[in-house]
Amino acid sequence: MRVTIADVARQAGVSKTTVSRVINTKGEVDRSTAARVRAVIAQLGYVPSSGAVGLARGSSRTVGMLVPSLTWPWMGEVLQGVVDTIEAAGYGLLLFTCNRGAESVEHFTTQVSARAFDGLLVVEPENTLDTIIGLHHKGLPVVLIDDRGSHPEDFPSVVTTNREGGASAARHLLADGRSRPLVITGPAHFGCVRDRLSGFREVLPTDLVVVGDFTELSGRLAVEKLLAGEVPFDSVFAQNDISAAGAMRALRAAGRSVPGDIAVVGFDDIPMAQHTEPPLTTVHQPAREMGETAATMLLGHLGGASAPDEPVVLPTELIVRKSAP
Repeated sequence: MRVTIADVARQAGVSKTTVSRVINTKGEVDRSTAARVRAVIAQLGYVPSSGAVGLARGSSRTVGMLVPSLTWPWMGEVLQGVVDTIEAAGYGLLLFTCNRGAESVEHFTTQVSARAFDGLLVVEPENTLDTIIGLHHKGLPVVLIDDRGSHPEDFPSVVTTNREGGASAARHLLADGRSRPLVITGPAHFGCVRDRLSGFREVLPTDLVVVGDFTELSGRLAVEKLLAGEVPFDSVFAQNDISAAGAMRALRAAGRSVPGDIAVVGFDDIPMAQHTEPPLTTVHQPAREMGETAATMLLGHLGGASAPDEPVVLPTELIVRKSAP
């Protein structure tokens, strides 16, 4: 059951009016009382309805966004899509990151009520899904961007075609006569990683799979390991562009030509992909469009529209450049 303002008032030993004043920062409330009320709000996980906040404040017209970190390579594109959409609708944005792990999550949850934003966009940080689902079930409108394959029930989300993206990379390499690919994945527990690998293997089966972590170093080390062991391979599918760049760096250092000796395909199509040497063939992930679509869904829900029952799926597209022409 949804926690109400009466529950908070009863637990804190104050009136509902006092709780409302604390939430909306209106009226004089003793500091110790206000601190006690905020502590109870955090303890109970109380989320005020956007309607109640709007009546008290006129209108918050603010959207919150929770992300793991702004350093993720494609995060800037997602964020730009969100900002373009919500600003056009006359809304503001409150951005929260999880750079400090559990400490950041705790800080975020204590700010949910105090900030009183109308709804939340989420690129899921590690170990936060239960918290986010809890907020959603307590009445906070939430839209998930790139749900990592978890697909929570009754939870609106925007995703991309990771399986088809992996398959398109495999088809391209197969058409070029490549038959012995190395796949460098991201963290194995990510749904997108499993989907990209499954899609690739359906078209071009391979037993050369190295689990990486989406970093340049992991791409470089994977290639160095196989070269040192004299394991033959004629191509690389790296599951993001950063690790693909690391793979190409290791190949150049070993005197292997790209694509002459070994073709390389990445995933994401971040701006850097056009400027690697050679420019990177990659699977374009529609990051900006994902941000735009998620923001549009959330604003529609705030306006009274029903959220879709199934994830909204945006297509990937293979972008051919010189690393695998």
